[in-house]
Amino acid sequence: MALTNNDIMKKLRVAHKLRDEDIVKICSLVDFAVSKSEINAIYRNPNHPKYVECGDQFLRNFLNGLVIHLRGPMPPKKEKKS
Repeated sequence: MALTNNDIMKKLRVAHKLRDEDIVKICSLVDFAVSKSEINAIYRNPNHPKYVECGDQFLRNFLNGLVIHLRGPMPPKKEKKS
């Protein structure tokens, strides 16, 4: 059985000891606005009426923000001299 985006988010949340506020801040690093209620809906049981599947866009933006959160922003590129 393959992992869903929701499973990946749950595992990352536990592995990095992230809270809802942390996830909101991480998403804001890549200018991706998300609310705590949207985050909670992703972590609900799939049988819950307010469960929401984590989309590819959400996961992609979260991962990009997590890289910035852990490593820092990308340094500016040096221009090549011709």
